[in-house]
Amino acid sequence: MQFLQKLGFFCIHASVLLLLVSPLVSSSKEHTKGASSHEDNNIHKQMSHKLLFEITLHGFLLWASMGFLMPLGILVIRMSHRVECGRRLRILFYVHGLSELLSVLLATAGAVMSFRNFNNSFNNKHQRVGVGLYGLIWLQALIGFVRPQRGSKGRSIWFSVHWILGTAVSLLGILNIYTGLQAYHEKTSKGIRLWTIIFTAEFCFIAFFYLFQDKWVYIRKQGVILGSDPVRPTMDQVVLPPEKQKELVTESC
Repeated sequence: MQFLQKLGFFCIHASVLLLLVSPLVSSSKEHTKGASSHEDNNIHKQMSHKLLFEITLHGFLLWASMGFLMPLGILVIRMSHRVECGRRLRILFYVHGLSELLSVLLATAGAVMSFRNFNNSFNNKHQRVGVGLYGLIWLQALIGFVRPQRGSKGRSIWFSVHWILGTAVSLLGILNIYTGLQAYHEKTSKGIRLWTIIFTAEFCFIAFFYLFQDKWVYIRKQGVILGSDPVRPTMDQVVLPPEKQKELVTESC
């Protein structure tokens, strides 16, 4: 009988103790859960900032590669078509090669970032065009390294392939910059109107300068013909012996 009484008193005291302790335990759990949720939110925000930085860096690398260095190399090598001085030709050729090599390296760095850090499901135009573009860039670089000597049998075929592939890579690169800006807007909900206007203005300037190069000599000749001064034969029009031509080229350099 006494044992049952003691057992009853123990159950009552235990019940009261549980009623008093349970609110404290639950509040402690809620606090712990809230702290854990807060930490998760902080980690998510940090990952979001990190992902935003990586996307921005990826876009900058591809713009520097496809939107600046590659068009610069094309403009430089196009300028060399009217240069006869050997030293100037070498300088222009080295500038062309260096700018294109840096373009390939930056594009490769952007591709590595894309494959390692982004969700590449290849369900949009930017990712699909980008994969093909990376392959064409390296193919163009390899073709440039196997350049035949001038005057050799395969030089004309090599030049045609190099020119066609280079033009295709440049146009696809410019197109992929626009699709990349659109993908950036969809991913981050940030405005891209200013960057689109800036890049469009840059592209128009490059295109104008590219087309203007062929017309510059023609414009100068038109100015001479329409002027009041008598037209005199220039050195290009005077037929000189080969020895004299070599001397003039050496002096002009």
